[in-house]
This record gives sequence, C-alpha cells and structure tokens, in this order.
Amino acid sequence: MKKTHLVRPMMAGATLALAAVLSLGLSACGATGSSANSGSAAGSAVQSSDAGKSSASTSTDDKVAKSVDLKIAEDGAVSFTDDLGNTVTVKKPKHVVACMGSFANAWELAGGKLAAATDDAYENYGVDADKVASVGRSTSLSLESIMAQDPDFVIATGLSDGKHSTGVSQSDLKSALDASEIPCAFFKVTTFDDYLRMLRIFTAITGRDDLYQKNGLDVQASIKKAVKKYSVSDKKPRVLVMSSYSKGVTAQDSTGMTGAMVKELGATNVCDENPSALTDFSIESIAALDPDYIFVLSVGADAKAAERNFTQSVESNPAWGELSAVKAGNYKVLDSAHFMSKPNAKWDESYTILGKALAKMN
Repeated sequence: MKKTHLVRPMMAGATLALAAVLSLGLSACGATGSSANSGSAAGSAVQSSDAGKSSASTSTDDKVAKSVDLKIAEDGAVSFTDDLGNTVTVKKPKHVVACMGSFANAWELAGGKLAAATDDAYENYGVDADKVASVGRSTSLSLESIMAQDPDFVIATGLSDGKHSTGVSQSDLKSALDASEIPCAFFKVTTFDDYLRMLRIFTAITGRDDLYQKNGLDVQASIKKAVKKYSVSDKKPRVLVMSSYSKGVTAQDSTGMTGAMVKELGATNVCDENPSALTDFSIESIAALDPDYIFVLSVGADAKAAERNFTQSVESNPAWGELSAVKAGNYKVLDSAHFMSKPNAKWDESYTILGKALAKMN
C-alpha cells in the first residue's frame, strides 16, 4: 500500500525542543501533558453533529469515565488521567498523531481525523495513506516526522519500548512534546476493557457519545452475549495459547490478549497453572501439560515466516502429532486480524471465534 509522507511546517518552538531532546538521550519524563497549544488551535479534528451527541456528552458520571478522572470543561477542554498516570488536557485537536495502528483506528472510530499515524494503521486498519502521513513503524517511530506534523495531540503506547524497538523512546518522545507544550497520552491496551477506557476518552474529546455507544458499549453487550452463549465454565477445558514468531515459539498466559478472552469464556489456561512454561517452552513441556485445546497465532511483521517457523520447529516434530488435543482435532490457528492486531470494535467477533471453537471441542 502506498504510504505518503505529508509534512506541515514546524513551529520554531517545536524545532528547538526537538534539538534539545535529541541531545539529552534517555531523559526522565516527569512533566504532565499540557493543553497550551491545543487550546489555541483553530478548528477541530472531529466529525460531530448535534444529532450524534447525547446528554452523556457532558456527563462523566459513568464508571469508565470515573476510572480515568474524566472531566469536560464548558469550553470543550477534556482532561483525564492516562495509563501512565499523567494528567492530560486536550481541547478540540486538529493535528492528531497516533503512534500505533490500533490507536489510529480507535481515534477514527471515535469520530476523529488523523494528521499522521504509524504504518500498521494502513496495513491493518485501512487508514488512508494518501490523506494521513506516516511517522514510521510503531517499533521505529520517527520523532522528526511526529514533530513535523505540528501536532496538538499525540496518542502513544504506554507499554514498554521493548527489545525490538529502534525508534524514539517513550521518555524522549514525552520530553520533546512536553517541551513544546503538546499534549500526549499514553495508553496500555491488551483487553477489551482497556480499549473501552481509551474510546471513552476519545469520544469525550470528539463529542461523539453516539460512537462510544456504537463502537464501545454495543460491542461490550455483544461480548457478554457471546460469553454467555459459548461459556465452557462447566467443563473448564485446559487450554494452551501459543504464539509463533519468525524465530521462535512461546506460550501465552491469561495476561495476554487471547489468553484473557479464553479465561473469560471459562477455560483454564495451562500456563496460569504452570508459569514455568512461559520461559521453558518446548514440545516436551507441551506434552507434559497435555492441554485439551490448543490455539496458535502467528505474531510479528512477517506472518508467513512465523508460520514457516511453526511448521518446521513444532508441527514437524513427531511428538506434536501425539498430543491429545492434536489427535482429537482440538487445535485451531487464529487469524491475525482478530488476535494479533487489536480488534477494537470487532472484539466481540474475537470472543465468538474462540467460543465457537471451544464449544465444538471433541
């Protein structure tokens, strides 16, 4: 897919801040988000209408809003606590940069428009590369590209930079944005509840509570129906969730996205019972765990390489064919759209896929 690199003129202050931060290296990030720039920005990046708003647009007494200390001022400024504990204030942003594809999608689901996003937004979520600039991959963010957009709100991941990250670090990104008084919010999204919390904030900023209902609460209701319909809590099957990378295979406990859904459907994750399997993973360890059902997902930028690795390192091993779950046909390869990328407004579909598989267990 074609990726454009649209560039807006940088503010002088942002340029100086960028130069200062690049000389600091891994600096500490202690300041909280600011709304100085966004408060003076003309226009808005939201697609709103009076018909689309509900009385809840100005009410923050719901449970999710309270959990993030969400406040909406009379002038439209929205303040909240992000997942790193920072207090952030945003007012009708028009140049929004999303540093992860799923965040870009969530912002659009909230009725917002994007100035820039990471490449996985185009690849996995259908964000228009001809209208939205690229700031690099989510694991190799370009600070220069972010600042070049003259952003008034940046949405970033609050998860660890990770050993595979080669771009600007969390601390450097926050320091640069703080120095230019650009609001930045960090989110940690693994489960549907995490996504719902983020969507609640986004729709408060865009003023689109109708989209919080459609892409959040309605999805939540659908998830509850799926869990009730496909619950296996009476049988409590022992399930193994495996992640295949291009260079290895690991197991996932209930803190992972798929593992959390499996647990909510009433199954028992064998790695919760045997945490040593998370670090000492092999065909022999799988045989010892003897799970009733096995889910496998391909992880990483090169899904085909991950699949080849799984075939060569796992399926080709004679011991794999001797596993009870494999013999019984209780083994499913999960698609990346629902289980590697965050499914966001399609999270209910992910529960249904898992639930149907477990319900048909031989």
